[in-house]
Amino acid sequence: MSEVFLGEVAKERKETSKENKVRYPIVGLEHLISEEITLTAWEENKENSFTKIFRKGDVLFGRRRAYLKKAVVAPFDGICSGDITVIQALPDKILPELLPFIIQNDALFDFAIGKSAGSLSPRVKWENLKNFRFELPDLKEQSKLASLLWSIDSTKKTYQKLIQKTDELVKSQFIEMFMNTDRVRLDTMAVILMGQSPTSDSYNFDAQGLPFYQGSADFSEKYVKTRMYCSAPTRIANSGDVLMSVRAPVGTVNLTDKECCIGRGLAAIRSKKSQEYNEFLLYAFRVMEDKIASMGQGSTVLSINKDNLHGLLMPNADKHQQEQFIAFAQQSDKSKYDYFSWMLGGAA
Repeated sequence: MSEVFLGEVAKERKETSKENKVRYPIVGLEHLISEEITLTAWEENKENSFTKIFRKGDVLFGRRRAYLKKAVVAPFDGICSGDITVIQALPDKILPELLPFIIQNDALFDFAIGKSAGSLSPRVKWENLKNFRFELPDLKEQSKLASLLWSIDSTKKTYQKLIQKTDELVKSQFIEMFMNTDRVRLDTMAVILMGQSPTSDSYNFDAQGLPFYQGSADFSEKYVKTRMYCSAPTRIANSGDVLMSVRAPVGTVNLTDKECCIGRGLAAIRSKKSQEYNEFLLYAFRVMEDKIASMGQGSTVLSINKDNLHGLLMPNADKHQQEQFIAFAQQSDKSKYDYFSWMLGGAA
């Protein structure tokens, strides 16, 4: 085991193409999913202004807003956004199969955040990123480690498929329960607060002020995770509010269990009746996520505007119906957790 710099075992690919770009699959920063190592979305046969080439096996690192933790392995040759750094393994120093896990790593992202420059859209350069230091075993041990990590990732994918099937069951139950229920505008049943970004000099990681959430990168299974704080909040959500991402990806939701500041990528939504009804809104929004996402507008970054969100039609369910659906959805969540715990026990 020896300590190395990232730049000693990998390099930035600087290959470009300005002609015949239509033949390449296109990857933008929006196609990289936070904390996911596998690329699952891209575009094809589309005119674009991108010139940066990547090759199969390269790591695509989201250099803009590194706190979003975007880094995936490329499954094919393609062309990508300038906000993506293309990283190529030096195979005599590090196994290409292991490099994605070195990059998609909290320690590296923390390093990248510290080296980023810019207030609204901080970016990190390869010249800084290559100075990240980490422990690296010999090639034989790298092979064992890579095999283990890919096995863990496969288990994670199995769990994600279960989540998808369980969510489809909840969606079917929602449709069955409320297909004949009258619809009303969201703003008749809930208070909606659109987020607003405070000045960047008030951002901090030292717990000064309120927790600050900018978008869905801070979301988890149900409750938002605190990563950043704001000492001069402009828009404040209450504990128990539903937080909805109103900028790509549009429509994803979480709950907040504490008073917090929300940036322009989020909206806070709370029932006009009582906080206990927020749980119904959370699960209803999850079921309606595709519909909400389809309301997104914009040529570069999709977003849903205030008028569209206020006018979103919701089932005007009575208290008993809401409680029934909440109970069903919560049992679904419990099933996910139980299966995840079983998988962890099996892995152990």
